[in-house]
Amino acid sequence: MPFGPASRLGVSLFDETPPVEWVPGRSQEEAETIIRAVYRQVLGNAYVMESERLTVPESQFKRGELSVRNFVRAVAKSELYCSRFFTSCARYRAIELNFRHLLGRPPYDLEEMRAHSTILDTQGFEADIDSYIDSDEYQTTFGENFVPYIRGYKTEACTSMVQFTHTFQLVRGASSSSLKGDLAGKSPKLNSLVIQGIPTPVISPASAGATFRNPAGSARTRFGAGADDKGKVYRIEVTGYRANTVNKVSRFRRSNQVYLVPFDELSAAYQRIHREGGTIASITPV
Repeated sequence: MPFGPASRLGVSLFDETPPVEWVPGRSQEEAETIIRAVYRQVLGNAYVMESERLTVPESQFKRGELSVRNFVRAVAKSELYCSRFFTSCARYRAIELNFRHLLGRPPYDLEEMRAHSTILDTQGFEADIDSYIDSDEYQTTFGENFVPYIRGYKTEACTSMVQFTHTFQLVRGASSSSLKGDLAGKSPKLNSLVIQGIPTPVISPASAGATFRNPAGSARTRFGAGADDKGKVYRIEVTGYRANTVNKVSRFRRSNQVYLVPFDELSAAYQRIHREGGTIASITPV
């Protein structure tokens, strides 16, 4: 079950959509539904043109020669997937997206990410894809005939609250793709968070509109000289920035930031945030 109301967490679409299961012998129309669901999950909700579809694996699946699991394997090993999520992405971004697409959760910790990095170094891309799909976790959770789905916000999929919050760095609503709908793009989102075991805030879409991204430096960096001896440091969570002031992309997208500010610099920070068009969602002492 989810940690809290799915609508307040911004994952109601995932929670209210039942897992998609293929039952052999069903109609060609139902087979097409499964194929579309696999593309949507494995390719991170990206648009797939007709010319990009994997006609041979699709045909094999429809004839009963491939299970859902092996059709997922074919899509994840395809040149289409490799070019979008491996060769064009930073190493640890590719790994965290593999977790999202194939296991439906964020990585547990740095060691889990390192293990997959080692497989990539020693055995290659296809062997790493096999390591997800042939894992006991995949078999137990999805078996042969369920399409993988996002499950990292559920208690049974998490080992810690840190991992739960990391889910929302990878997933927040299905209207955007893994890359195009995310200001992080092809850069790692979880690397520093996983290394330090840092949780991130999860804010209701009704109040702030999204989860917050960490600032460019470490999440524990204190801004301002002498922060330690100038009193308490406060965490300011800001939403509503126009993305063209942050990342030079469409002005209609929004970015979120977290700042750690000493008490005597709060006033200046407020003024700067408002000048830049931000909205302060919360202020809490560190």
